[in-house]
Amino acid sequence: MRNPAPVETNAPREPVFFLPRSIVAAIALCAGLYALEAYVLPARMDAQFLGSMAFVPARFDGINAMFLFEFARTAITSSLLHASFAHLAVNMVWLAAFGAPLAQRLGTWRFAAFWAFTALCAALLHFFTHWGDLSPLVGASGVVSGAMAAAARFGFAASGNSGPRAFEGAPLTLGEAARNRNVITFVLVWALVNFVSGAGAVDIGQGGASIAWQAHIGGFLAGLFGLQLFDRRPVPQA
Repeated sequence: MRNPAPVETNAPREPVFFLPRSIVAAIALCAGLYALEAYVLPARMDAQFLGSMAFVPARFDGINAMFLFEFARTAITSSLLHASFAHLAVNMVWLAAFGAPLAQRLGTWRFAAFWAFTALCAALLHFFTHWGDLSPLVGASGVVSGAMAAAARFGFAASGNSGPRAFEGAPLTLGEAARNRNVITFVLVWALVNFVSGAGAVDIGQGGASIAWQAHIGGFLAGLFGLQLFDRRPVPQA
């Protein structure tokens, strides 16, 4: 009786799903910071940690070098914090869906710059609409909204045969995006969801925390109009 043919064991295995390392790192960082706040730090240290990392509009009342540094720093660090597990989970799911093909397209450092830019713009619009407010702003929703807007600029066209999916081709011009039915439908649904959440019908915060829909708009506009500041230039064909 002949032995059966040997089974090849070193063939590459297809993972269930692909995520770029930058997205995995972002999710791990956000989840780690949430676990630190929720399960490790005592109440007093957690309050101090939140006070130093969250974006608080009332903290900024004059323009100087320290103002600009602290504004930018807390705008970015606040995007890594979340008010509840539900808040974290929702943002990370949407980050994986829309941020992954964008991160694969941009590369690690360009995506990190895109994150900082959209977080800063989200905090900026929140600041102007919540002047003097003592409530801390936390969450990656502004960045996620920016990634959604960037995805719309690509018409949501992404592919990946043997690795993470990436957006393809040149971004749509604003005029082309405005005439694209899928883009228009998505923007309308996104606006409706933000209107409903801003009206208080949806609450994923903690302790009565409200949803900062203005920050979502700031991030969305940053991704929509600022994408090409970070996009890779297409390689010319020979």
